Amino acid sequence: MFAAMSRRQTGVALAVATAVISGFAVFINGYGVRAWVGEGLASATTYTTFKNLFAAVVLLSIGLVATQRNSKEGLTRPASWRQWVGLVAVAVVGGSAAFALFFEGFARASSGQAAFLHKTLIIWVAILAVGLLREKIRPIHFVVIALLVAGQFLVFGGLSDFTFGSGEIMMLVATLLWSIEVIIAKKLLGSVSSMTVGIARMAGGALLLIVWGFASGGFAAMGQIGATQIGWDLITGLVLAGYVGTWYAALARAPAIDVTAVLVGGFIITALLNSFVLGKPLPSTAGFGLVIAGAVLAIGAGLRRAEPEAVQAK
Repeated sequence: MFAAMSRRQTGVALAVATAVISGFAVFINGYGVRAWVGEGLASATTYTTFKNLFAAVVLLSIGLVATQRNSKEGLTRPASWRQWVGLVAVAVVGGSAAFALFFEGFARASSGQAAFLHKTLIIWVAILAVGLLREKIRPIHFVVIALLVAGQFLVFGGLSDFTFGSGEIMMLVATLLWSIEVIIAKKLLGSVSSMTVGIARMAGGALLLIVWGFASGGFAAMGQIGATQIGWDLITGLVLAGYVGTWYAALARAPAIDVTAVLVGGFIITALLNSFVLGKPLPSTAGFGLVIAGAVLAIGAGLRRAEPEAVQAK
């Protein structure tokens, strides 16, 4: 199927896969965080550290196999100090700091507004991509962003009871950091393979989180960790590896604005899982409909548009 598609169309298709994985990941991460934090065994950062470390091992294994087979998705050695700095920045900004803040906030957040704040990623990426990557933002992008943001706004209850607790603030900062990471990664992906960037993000980020864990005493209760906690880390780590692998592959092929817009549609998967698995009612019909419309429009526009991508700033 991908052979008959343009590079940009393949990127959008991969972004759809990323959105599906993301929606599933949000659902099961709730179980994973509670298995660690809810039992008082460790912090959300400790949970995230081991989950990310396992994801890094999975990605590295895939990358080594791809390299042996001389695949374009194999590992590539950075050719300049700028590329090394970029990979380190991806690890620090996206692979450690943002993850730590997001999951600490995820454990503390008291309302759905925290999830809404994370979904504003498309706004920050669009602003940065236009200014730093020289991507073109078209009228269809404004329509897509408006539908996605308005839909999420309605789903999470508007401004009624909107509060900024510590959890919400952490998740907002994490979202801003991830938007910066998207721009750094997009610049790198013109000369470094997506698998290399993904491994740098997860492996480098996990190492930094380990250092932080020891420094902050987050590993003090590790002796109490049992098979249940390890099992959830393995499951969520495997899902995370799939997310990171498809996300960077999509970002390497299609504009950052397009793939990020498609990614927001992952909320649809999470909502459906909450409904069918947990029996929760679907969110606001109007809001849910707007999100679906925005996601479908983003996918359709990405697959149809044939104009070449804007040249990236070097």
